[in-house]
Amino acid sequence: MYAIIKTGGKQFKVEEGQEIFVEKLNGEAGDTVTFDEVLFVGGDNTVVGSPFIDGALVEGTIEKQGRAKKVTTYKYRRRKDSHTKKGHRQPYTKVSITSIKTN
Repeated sequence: MYAIIKTGGKQFKVEEGQEIFVEKLNGEAGDTVTFDEVLFVGGDNTVVGSPFIDGALVEGTIEKQGRAKKVTTYKYRRRKDSHTKKGHRQPYTKVSITSIKTN
């Protein structure tokens, strides 16, 4: 059984036991997270939401909070003696999916 959930402005296809990296969620390692914006549940009996499935839940456990590798941007303006260099590290949450529940 698998589900498609929406979190952090993105959609993820998840299965039980899978670990995913999502945009930062509030909570500490070991906390339980519930995703109620379930778009699709597939498996033996398929359920499609419009846009979400009422009563469907995907539960997970926060494994860790972290920050991704640094992304460096460099803007250079020729003949202007001007340039800018910026770095950014996006925060993320590693979530382990524990269960997928439908009505």
